[in-house]
Amino acid sequence: MNIEAFLPRHDGAFELPAPSRAEEVAELLVGAVDLHCHSGPAAMPRILDHREAMLDAERAGFRALLFKDHYYVGMPHAILLQTLFPAEKIQLFSGIALNNASGGINPHAVDHAVGLGAAIVWMPTLSAANHLADGGKQTKTFPKTTRKMLPPEPLSVLDANGALTDESKQVLDIIAEADIILAGGHLSAAELAILFEEAKRRGVRKLLVNHPTYVIGCTDEDIRGLVGLGAFMEHSIGMFVGGKSLKFSPQDLAHLIEVAGVERTILSSDLGLLGGPRPVAGFRAIIQTLLDLRFATGDIRKLVGDNAASLLNLA
Repeated sequence: MNIEAFLPRHDGAFELPAPSRAEEVAELLVGAVDLHCHSGPAAMPRILDHREAMLDAERAGFRALLFKDHYYVGMPHAILLQTLFPAEKIQLFSGIALNNASGGINPHAVDHAVGLGAAIVWMPTLSAANHLADGGKQTKTFPKTTRKMLPPEPLSVLDANGALTDESKQVLDIIAEADIILAGGHLSAAELAILFEEAKRRGVRKLLVNHPTYVIGCTDEDIRGLVGLGAFMEHSIGMFVGGKSLKFSPQDLAHLIEVAGVERTILSSDLGLLGGPRPVAGFRAIIQTLLDLRFATGDIRKLVGDNAASLLNLA
């Protein structure tokens, strides 16, 4: 795939080239699931809102779309959109990110989110001590809020002795009882190993590692170890298809899929940010990349839809 082709238009908007196998790509989009859609409204600028993201995905034949925001729960938006547009088949989901805005690793916030129908709980992302310790090495291009906000307070699931905190254990119990997804957020690989081991002991069945090679710091061995605990590796499409978020090559993607295995890999957009394509356009581009890499169509369906659907209990 020619990454140099991903260039801004003269008017500054971002446009992806038309795939060379448009019909095949369109067919493989049917049934796709995006677990990481950054549509708005949001404190960070977005290129589309939740309704636009829903329309794009519905028209492409997506099975489900999950809204992610670092600051607020998106279930009310998902519920209202499903109610207002009952004829549209796509299913909408959201969850809660345990950043400072939610009170940190806050069992009460998680319990409330579950009551609203959360499908996923993300451990701290932009408030994670690990994210803040990066110091801009990988997070230099991380989106900024429209207005300056209070400085984040570093969060970890571990106490000063390196043991899981009581609040973290209580959150795990709530997740286990609700049978929803535990996502690692921006915790470090070392934190994830401890967290996921305890999560398994407490009955959590759905484990997800967000972009393991961005901020998280996973080595191949880390990925194999987390997969051994039953985790899925979620790779951000936006980091592979061009634009402001581009960080890795198609060959990197092929390697990462090989390390975890197709059965334990999920590709989600992580798009909606300024300077990148819309989420569905990102999915088109990554499917073209996978075809160029000679992945079988059955494997592509698992990577962009079936594996994620299993975490949402979709047939």
